[in-house]
Formats: sequence, structure tokens, C-alpha cells
Amino acid sequence: MGSFLTSEQLDAFLAADEHAYPWPVPTQMVSNGEFAPHPQTPKQKKLEQRLAEVADKLARRRGVDRRSFLKTAAGMAATFAVMNEFYGGVYDVLAQEPENDAVAAERAAKYAHQFVFDAQLHFVREDAKPESNPARMVGLRQFAGAYLNPDLRNHAHQVDDIKYQNFVKEVYLDSDTKVGILSGAPADEGFNWFLSNDQMRLARDSVNELAGSKRLLAHAVITPGQPGWLDEIDRAIEELKPDSWKGYTMGDPNGPSKYRWRLDDEALVYPAFEKMVKAGINKVCLHKGLVPPGAEARMPGITAFSDVSDVGKAAKDWPQLDFIIYHAGFNVLMPTEVAVTALEEKGRVEWVSDLAAIPEKFGVSNVFAEVGSSFGISTIMSPRFCAGMMGVLVEGFGHENVFWGTDSVWYGSPQWQIEAFRRMELPQDLQDKFGWKPLGDADGPVKRAILGLNAARHYGMDVEAKQAEFASDKITAFRKEYKAAGAERSNLAYGWIDKRI
Repeated sequence: MGSFLTSEQLDAFLAADEHAYPWPVPTQMVSNGEFAPHPQTPKQKKLEQRLAEVADKLARRRGVDRRSFLKTAAGMAATFAVMNEFYGGVYDVLAQEPENDAVAAERAAKYAHQFVFDAQLHFVREDAKPESNPARMVGLRQFAGAYLNPDLRNHAHQVDDIKYQNFVKEVYLDSDTKVGILSGAPADEGFNWFLSNDQMRLARDSVNELAGSKRLLAHAVITPGQPGWLDEIDRAIEELKPDSWKGYTMGDPNGPSKYRWRLDDEALVYPAFEKMVKAGINKVCLHKGLVPPGAEARMPGITAFSDVSDVGKAAKDWPQLDFIIYHAGFNVLMPTEVAVTALEEKGRVEWVSDLAAIPEKFGVSNVFAEVGSSFGISTIMSPRFCAGMMGVLVEGFGHENVFWGTDSVWYGSPQWQIEAFRRMELPQDLQDKFGWKPLGDADGPVKRAILGLNAARHYGMDVEAKQAEFASDKITAFRKEYKAAGAERSNLAYGWIDKRI
């Protein structure tokens, strides 16, 4: 996969898909390459051991091996049940689910219809090499030839060709995601981009042509300060027709970047905002938080370009634009213990709380929070912390202005994150202490809004019409064939884990 970690930093980490056991939910922090994963904690190690005991027992009863069991709905439920043992009753798990395959499958099917709109998707393993588990990759390639692209049936199964197909499989076939936005990231040098703006447009068009419906949207990345960047915005408007814009105020995350910028820089950035308003492409998505490891030492001053201090003024100056803050500004640099203590004692999440205060502080209604990576990371860190973070966001923004996102496929299929949110509830003691409202039922108004209805509204989608359209498109047909053939999630994550386990 792509990474903003240096070669020296990568020496301390391992590829999660090759070295982490494929639990339904990761048992230690996984990085998407934009930040350093924390080492596995003693508590996480004990949870992993307990999960192995439970899974082995339940698998033996079924006459299958552990890995096969963990790919089932019951295996997913068993994982959340074990997490409840260690973190309290954060997740809603029926007592029968881990024991009874039919009950678990019925619950999964009950919510599969939900309109899940993932506001942050990526291609996986852009640097994949043949030695990186080629059997798995070639298998996906063969699947793609059989089901997704007939032109591949007689094509040599090369590992380097499978990124797009794996993306389709993990997101659309192995999860309940209905539609998403393909995102990217900039670099000071063009050859270091994950995907160019043209490649994102091409991927969007390819998925939608394949599906026969609009299943994928795409960003165009803006790069304030780089030579010709305003001309590129003009070209994107004219030729690429992006659904929204994506920017990294830190510039090249693998810096030190020559092109850092602030959202409220009137001289540099406001001319671009004028173009966006005129073109009617009024959604500006900003990477905030998730600062790379050792960033301040390697790139002095970068944190000042990564926090959310520039959001309020820009939003007030440009009410015609929607500013969607990715990762909800989560500052992953804080040690887990420090972050959890701040949440438990003060109800505060570094930078996330600052973002959630902006609507009231600046009197604006055009700032929104997206939870890609921040939800998945914090779910693994501490489910209570994750639930508290969602409480902070819902209190500050209202549940109508929080967008779902997973940063997949860096973390594998997004289904485990979808399941975690569906099952999650704010512990009662946190509700009482900070006045936070419950998240409610898996199919209740808060979770349905966050999982998809909010983004659909902002991108002008009629959900009822889209659901009807998707019900008869090719992606749905492929998914039915795929499930009928007995296919299962791989439970693999494609990011990085710390060696210190």
C-alpha cells in the first residue's frame, strides 16, 4: 500500500495482512500509512488470547477451523462479545449470536439493507510486490476475471494488476457499503501521488460503468502553492467533473513539504474557493489530524498546519461552501493512556473537541465531521473512548452533520467498522457525566443518518431511488453470485502494525 512513513520508520513496522492474525476486528492498532501505529498493549494481547480461546471452542463445535469460523457472522459477533468482556458493554451482542449461526446471520441480514455511504475510500497496496502473499492476490485476480471484467479471463494473473479489483471486492462484495467516494493524497512530486486526479476520475467511471449505476464518486486533490495549481482546478472543473475537492493543509504528508497552507489564507486559497463556488462544486474535504510519526522533528511547524484552527474563519467567510473535515481532526499522536484519561475525566478528545466547538463558536452551519480512520483506530484503542468521541461529535454537530468514512481498503473490508458502529452505544456513565445522548438502535435515526443519509443529502442523492437502482444493478448481482459460491471475507487489513507485540 502507499505510505507516508519513512523507510526508517517502516523498519519498525510489519505489514498487517502478512503478520497480523486475521481477526474480524484488529486486536492492535493498524496504520493506513499516515501515522505510526501504537504498539499492542498488554490488555489487547490478553483480549487476543481470550478471543482465540472462545473462537477455538466455537469452531470445534461446528467442526471447522478457527479462521473459517471467524469469517462468519457468528465469528464477528463473538469478537464483539469478547471485546465487551474487556471494555464493558459498549457493543450490542445478542447472547445467542456467537453460539447460533442462524441468529447471527439473521441479525446481519436485518441491517444489510441500510444505505451505507463511505465518504473516504482508497485503493490498496499500490506498492504490492509478487512476494507479498501472491497466492491471495492471484486468487483475487482470478475472481475479477470470472465476475468483474471478462477481459481479464485470458490475461496473465499479475499481482501488480489487482488493485482496482481488490478494491471492488473488499468494499462492494464483502461489506454493506452501497456507495462511496474515492479519495487521494498529494505530494510535492507528482510521481509520489497515490492516484492522480485523472486516475480517480477513471476509477469512478469504471466502477459506475461496471455497476450500471452510480456507486462511486471521486475527489480532485487541490495543492495550493504548487506551480499551476489554480490551472489544475480549472482543468478539473472542465474535464474531470469531480464530486468534491480534497486538500491536505500540511502539504505533502511525507515532507517536509514546500507547499503547506491554511484554509483561511485569503491571498492564496480564497481565489480557489471563488472558482469552486462559480462551478457549483462546493464541497471541500480536508485532511486534518493523523499527523505522521515524528512529524514535528522531521517537519518543524507541521502540527500548526494539521490542527483545525484555520477552519472556523474560512467557514464563516465562505458560507457557500461545505467544509468536511476528514478524520474529525483526530490527533493520533497522543498516547492511548493520555487520550483515554482526557476523555474519561474531561470529556475531551484532542482536536476533535476543538472541531466540534466550531459551529457554535463561529456561528456557522457549513462545517461537518467525517470519521474515516479515527473511528477504526479508536475502536481498537478503546471502545469506550471511541463511543465518547462519537458523543463529542454528535453533541457539537448534531447527528445530521457527521459523515461515515472508513479509509478502506487500508483496513481491509469496511464491514467490521460498520458492525462496530451499528452495535456501539455510549456507556451510561459517560452519558450521565457529560450529558451526551445515546447513539441508539442500529437502525435508529442517529446511526442511519451517520452511516449514509447525511452524505447522501449533501451529494444530492435520493436514497429511496438509489436503493431501488442498486437492487437491480450488476454489483448486487455479483454480490449474490459471490455469496452463493460460498465466498467469505478475508478479515485481512492492509496497513501497518508495530513489531512490539
